[in-house]
Amino acid sequence: MELKWTSKALSDLVRLRDFLALVNSQAAARVVQSLTAAPVRLTEHPRIGERLEEFEPREVRRTLVGNYEMRYEIQKSTIYVLRLWHTREDR
Repeated sequence: MELKWTSKALSDLVRLRDFLALVNSQAAARVVQSLTAAPVRLTEHPRIGERLEEFEPREVRRTLVGNYEMRYEIQKSTIYVLRLWHTREDR
């Protein structure tokens, strides 16, 4: 499967990195590394995340990466990373 990041997901990644970098730049780098590596594993097991029925008929799923939620969509042979946020954020 092919993996693509939406512009919103990339913006989320930058926002999270910038927020963490104010306190600890090394922690920010580790979080970004783990968040960018996680979807690569989805290419092998795309349906491992919980399906979010409120987006039917789209196949939108979510998975946790540490303390971060990642939402993604499966369309044919492509996985789109849609959004990322810390689970403590008010979403």
